[in-house]
Amino acid sequence: MLSASRRMDNAWMTLEQRGAPPSELLSADIYDSWMRCISFGLDTLRPPSPEFVSAGILRQEQQRCSLVRGLALAEMHTLHQQIAGSNFMIAFANADGLLLDIITDPSFSDASNAASIRPGTVWTESICGTNGLGTAAHLKRAIVVHGREHFFSRYNNLTCIAAPIFAPDGELAGILDASSDCMSRQAHTQALVAMAATQIENGLFREHHRGNILIALHNRGEYLHTLSAGLLAVDNEGRILAANRAARVLLHGLPAAPGRRFADVFRAKFSSFVDEGRRKERQHLEDEAGSQFVATIENTRQFPMVQRISVPRPPLPKAPAAQFVSGDPKIAAIVRQVEIAAARKMPILIRGETGTGKEQMARHAHTASRRTGSFVPVNCAALPDSLIEAELFGYCEGAFTGARKGGSAGLFREADGGTLFLDEIGDMPVTLQAVLLRFLDDWTVRPIGGSKREVDILLVSATNANLEDTIAKGRFRSDLLFRLNTLEVGLLPLRERSDFADIARHLMEKIDPSAVLTQSAIDRLAELDWDGNIRELRNVLSRLSLGEHSNLIDEAAIEAEVGRCCGARSARTTSADGELNRDLHEIQRAHVLSAYAETGNNISKTARRLGVSRNTVYRALRGRPT
Repeated sequence: MLSASRRMDNAWMTLEQRGAPPSELLSADIYDSWMRCISFGLDTLRPPSPEFVSAGILRQEQQRCSLVRGLALAEMHTLHQQIAGSNFMIAFANADGLLLDIITDPSFSDASNAASIRPGTVWTESICGTNGLGTAAHLKRAIVVHGREHFFSRYNNLTCIAAPIFAPDGELAGILDASSDCMSRQAHTQALVAMAATQIENGLFREHHRGNILIALHNRGEYLHTLSAGLLAVDNEGRILAANRAARVLLHGLPAAPGRRFADVFRAKFSSFVDEGRRKERQHLEDEAGSQFVATIENTRQFPMVQRISVPRPPLPKAPAAQFVSGDPKIAAIVRQVEIAAARKMPILIRGETGTGKEQMARHAHTASRRTGSFVPVNCAALPDSLIEAELFGYCEGAFTGARKGGSAGLFREADGGTLFLDEIGDMPVTLQAVLLRFLDDWTVRPIGGSKREVDILLVSATNANLEDTIAKGRFRSDLLFRLNTLEVGLLPLRERSDFADIARHLMEKIDPSAVLTQSAIDRLAELDWDGNIRELRNVLSRLSLGEHSNLIDEAAIEAEVGRCCGARSARTTSADGELNRDLHEIQRAHVLSAYAETGNNISKTARRLGVSRNTVYRALRGRPT
């Protein structure tokens, strides 16, 4: 019997001599893949150059796949920790084989065969031959491509283990891959990759059906909260909407397809099951075939009562007030992504025009993470180069001339257990970028004159700059951007949001709870361009709240306050735009200066009171537009 190595030798020899591989020497999947490569016109001796998409297309695709990508990155970090130090690379590609993200060991990154493996590379079989990502995308099932099973010799020293990720509708959502050199191959890696893919699929399922009733079930209670549990999504009437793969296996042969009813599958009345689920975490279910399950309803507080209960019951606790207005569906989707990422301690990058609420979104991420530490905002543009390390890492008493008595903990230590918000990272000095990148390697700080200490931080960054242009000009490091944007979201400008009325009422409630904005007033405000976005709207509403008839703010009140400028603004003439901007900036600056005086000239307290960044206060004090 031939050894595996000898079989591959013979397979390659036959391929080179006859132009086709022998089917009996290769696994069926590898043989079929090689045959597809031949049909594509690929030549093992003349591999084509790797294909890359532009940075703009890569970013666009990363944003399009933001939900599955966020879930995948969380699992990739977990996988990397499980197999760290084994010369591995963890990769995620979209359904078309476009590589979106990688996490690598330094030893793998330095390998010659890894030079072309980077985000933006296209890994379809028609370009790269037989490979984990491309072959799994074609097969739509897991595959291991080991060593010389790759069609091109440039990858013959790699073992690639890839698993597909499916969306709740059954469509391919992406591919997860763990690759290593052949000598570092580990037997358990295939199982770890499969488990990670299932975890991502379940995350997609839960997110897609977060507004429906979610039922988890298993034959054995101890597996109810594991990856092997089945998940059913059901509407309030008891109609089945979807089942994950585990549920389809557990309920095989039963009518559990979308559109069927709960009672078609289980010997229980749906309304009674739901009512019982509100009182008990677990309950027993029996399907129509007689199989027994332990089941739980995962989200009992997110759906209404399905029947009228005659027995008095205590009211359900109120949901906490929304931290970020998200009536616009696009914003609502972003908020959900940020909440998931924050709970998983994934670095988040928030992009958007000035005034779109980037810091408010960062504070919402901090709240959603349920972290007990502080939210620490850092204005990257305001940190002087000479004091960067002292400000960030802290220093011990007497560490340098001028060091204050008792030393300083530093901003990173202040954020330990909480959230560090890096505002305006596009203006971050290059010196700070190098310091930050070093910190992100091991999440440890060393105060000047002190010893190292590891910190636990949720990192959120924000910018209104075009970082791609900044990178092209050499003012921002691309490797730092890849570390900061595990999840990247873009906030819409106010003029493009469909929830203007919700935002206006929310702001007015915070400025003056006794004031009422009429619908005509909101409609009039909505006609403006709002170049300063939510921040500009908040400042205009603050001015309106000081008017003579501030309790009831109608269209006439708006005209009285901003008068000619508002009319000109709605006409969108260039000269009037300039006048209105100047008037509104003066209103904003006056509002900031007033709060600054009321807080005893304290910049941090002023920023917190107004819900703005500290840089906004700095600009107001310098007389620049806010």
